[in-house]
Amino acid sequence: MQKIVLSRSGAAIATTVFVVGGFAGGYMFSTYGAVGLAAAASSGEPAGVDFTPVWRAWNIIDTKFVPAAVSTSTPLATSTETLNKQKVYGMVSGLADSLGDPYTFFLPPVENKEFASDMKGSFEGVGMEIEVKDQVLTVVSPLKNSPALSAGIKSGDQILKINGESTTGLDTGAAVNKIRGPKGSTVVLTIMREGWEKPREISVVRDVITVPILTTTPRPDHIFVIQLSTFTENSPSLFRAALREFIASGDKKLILDLRGNPGGYLDAAVDIGSWYLPQGAVVVTEDYAGHRKNVVHRSRGYNIFSKKLQMVILVDKGSASASEILAAALRHYGIAKTVGTNTFGKGSVQELVDITPDTSLKVTVARWLAPDGKQIPHEGVAPDYSVEISDDDKRAGRDTQLEKAIQLLGGTAATSSKAER
Repeated sequence: MQKIVLSRSGAAIATTVFVVGGFAGGYMFSTYGAVGLAAAASSGEPAGVDFTPVWRAWNIIDTKFVPAAVSTSTPLATSTETLNKQKVYGMVSGLADSLGDPYTFFLPPVENKEFASDMKGSFEGVGMEIEVKDQVLTVVSPLKNSPALSAGIKSGDQILKINGESTTGLDTGAAVNKIRGPKGSTVVLTIMREGWEKPREISVVRDVITVPILTTTPRPDHIFVIQLSTFTENSPSLFRAALREFIASGDKKLILDLRGNPGGYLDAAVDIGSWYLPQGAVVVTEDYAGHRKNVVHRSRGYNIFSKKLQMVILVDKGSASASEILAAALRHYGIAKTVGTNTFGKGSVQELVDITPDTSLKVTVARWLAPDGKQIPHEGVAPDYSVEISDDDKRAGRDTQLEKAIQLLGGTAATSSKAER
């Protein structure tokens, strides 16, 4: 049975990113059934491929290799079984790297176990989503109340070095391993940011990170705000409870805040979109470019709101994958206007396939197509109303994007509420 997750696209994962030290989003997971079994457990050499060079290199290594130096702190494995496993893992990793796709890579046992642990939503690290974009390790979004955010890390920051070591050529999995670490330890990131003349070093003290999911804020001006931080497996039930609260409040105007949301489970995004869309409306399509039949994800038709609902969605550079899919769908059908900045621009689908019981291959398998049939653009989805938050605004504690959304809904920007929960 195939499970699709929406991430850092984790049932199809619709996020694209790894949360450093933990949660990851944007993948489609397969087990040793269906696609996973066919792709991972298939035996026999592919037709038309000459593996003679591989086995020749293997035999040469077996008969001739002598390590140039042996570390006393990390001795070489001595058993033939362990050495052979390491070589096989290296071959699979090289095969993935040969594709030149930053979203496709091999997860050996330790990294695979860490990835599974990350998906539980609690971990030790710095608390930010990262991804390779334009061949540069890039911050998708720091998590709310995280060490990364406190240290001044921002969406779009480029990580050039980790503890003085260049990130050139690193995939996200390798970068996560370098950045993560135990609570209380420090990692030094060399950051380049738009507007800076030269890179700067930022030290971040690692901590235990708990990924926030959803908060609600009923405002005195009858505008209800739902902030969704990630699309987890239980996001649909949390969102359903938030909508009950919204309806019970008597408010008629809604702001959905997806800023800094890196994605997560695709099924969660489809379910949430179903509260606003009629049954059968296309939310997103997985385009497999002819490798298999495209998969169209449609609304389940919960649509409980009339056309009287006024809604605005907040997005920014940290809104990725599932966030982009949901925002694009609700805007396409005229349900909501979007306010903020361009989103991250993750237009592809990754599948996590078991290679062995303790290793996996994350591989790009499809592209996300919005309801209009167009792929999510590399530069991100442009909002209806482009609003930047300047450094002066931040120092003054002013959220100009939220203010614009409130203005569009006829509310009072200066009005605030302490009812967040």
